[in-house]
Amino acid sequence: MRSSFERQRVMATLGVTLAQVEAGRVELELAFDPKLTQQHGFMHAGIIASALDSACGYAAFSLMPADAGVLTVEYKINFLAPAAADRFRLIGTVVKAGRTLTVCQGDAIGLRAEKRQLVATMTSTVMAVHGRNEVRQ
Repeated sequence: MRSSFERQRVMATLGVTLAQVEAGRVELELAFDPKLTQQHGFMHAGIIASALDSACGYAAFSLMPADAGVLTVEYKINFLAPAAADRFRLIGTVVKAGRTLTVCQGDAIGLRAEKRQLVATMTSTVMAVHGRNEVRQ
């Protein structure tokens, strides 16, 4: 899992790190970066969505066979509050794992001092891919 995550160049570019991994659950961390904000100074929704998509994808991948690759099929995201925090915890959790499709829940939590705020929530469908060299872990 860690070697696969390290090959995700977009996560490295955004500064997203792998914080915690357990079967069916992955937590990523993202520090606030002014270069990743929108016009009002909040973290851009696309940045939060990208990191949350990876959290859900890796949560699904944690329950897949070692020879499987993983691709997102679809997701829906609701933004609940402006992404204004010092750092963000992006949590992906498997709701239902299937042989081919896995449904995940993702939460983006903004952290500032002692305050935690749910910024966004995502429902994601992730597909296990077998036998394709271009999609391998």
